Amino acid sequence: MPVIRSAEARRHETPNAVTTTFASPSLGGSGQSLWRVEMAPGAAGPLHAFDAEQVWTVLAGGATVELGEETFAVAPGDTLVMPPHVPRRVTADPAGGFTAVVTAPGGAVALLADGTVHGVPAWIA
Repeated sequence: MPVIRSAEARRHETPNAVTTTFASPSLGGSGQSLWRVEMAPGAAGPLHAFDAEQVWTVLAGGATVELGEETFAVAPGDTLVMPPHVPRRVTADPAGGFTAVVTAPGGAVALLADGTVHGVPAWIA
């Protein structure tokens, strides 16, 4: 389907973030997923990796991103290209929180730090 209406977007809440999926294979996309991540001030995601590249563009707030052995501070307008299989953790700015738009291939698999395969995350399926 060429148009995915706003009412069709899926909202998924975790203790660390709210994700809203705009496009994915289960929403009519052919292979790409696009979603927004919103994190409250100071929230931190778990250490994990994906089996596919992700691209994040910061819309508002800021974050500290641990990506492999490096740590980056990101602000609105910055774009991160996160390679597959590289551990990452995003920690939202303690004052302003963090909002980004993210894209990755649909069906990407999350790999938790303990080696657990999380399967296709609900927000990008």
